[in-house]
Amino acid sequence: MRRITMRAEVLEALSKLPHELSQALKPMMTAPGFDASLSPEEFQHLMAVSQLSDAELRIQLLSIAAAYSIASISNFYVGAIARGTSGRLYFGANMEFESTSMSQTVHAEQSAISHAWLKGEEGISDITVNYSPCGHCRQFMNELSTAQSLVVQLPERTPKALQEYLPESFGPTDLGITDLLLSDKTHDLQLDSEDALLTAACQAADKSHAPYSKNFAGVALRAKDGRIFSGMYAENAAFNPSLPPLQVAMIHMNMADYPLSEITEAALVEQKSAPVSLLADTQTTLETFSPDLQLAYAAI
Repeated sequence: MRRITMRAEVLEALSKLPHELSQALKPMMTAPGFDASLSPEEFQHLMAVSQLSDAELRIQLLSIAAAYSIASISNFYVGAIARGTSGRLYFGANMEFESTSMSQTVHAEQSAISHAWLKGEEGISDITVNYSPCGHCRQFMNELSTAQSLVVQLPERTPKALQEYLPESFGPTDLGITDLLLSDKTHDLQLDSEDALLTAACQAADKSHAPYSKNFAGVALRAKDGRIFSGMYAENAAFNPSLPPLQVAMIHMNMADYPLSEITEAALVEQKSAPVSLLADTQTTLETFSPDLQLAYAAI
């Protein structure tokens, strides 16, 4: 399911691309199945039509990714494109939330990577960003299953390995962790509930990455039209760059072109025996959208 209309910022970015590229991309982006990603075949077609190289085309497409940005605090719009090991490319953008802690912010690299994770990717081969990744994002990417081979592409720069951007890095292996972010890992979580939202949150928690706290957690959000968006927790060896499941669910919603103001209900499932809890932060952030928003909760 996809929205019939596309947000004005995305349409404007599309109109500003070189004519041949814009004309070839528009049918893809306005097709009913478009989900802010491009298949390898679609990308190859765009390369042929535009006569751009692989890197040049990704740089051009960054303006489309950045059009998904929600930057009401900084007015600084960042786009990222992550290529999964399947070859598919996923758009992502930064997200800021007024009236809550800035620690709840989502960076564009996190958005694109989480978008790929939500769609089933088990690794990222390269990521393209319109600004140099901050230290927070470099550390977040170092958690990935493909961190040692990941390539970062910036405009007007030669591509570099993530490890060149993060020399002498600290990561999961320093803490004896072998289960890496985006690796195919589940936790056999089960919840005895007939509530569709709690069930979706539990299914997301089952795919979460929490090797440090063991708080396997997931969030599910219901939009006004009934569609459910879920997200899973992504922990980091350095702890602070960890991405809460609510943010991943909101990335899911944003990249499907749903305004976050359309959240009507939410559910959080986490581990009752874990040394940390995501409940307070989840409630606080959700209250910025609506003080009366219902949050179903289960600790399993």
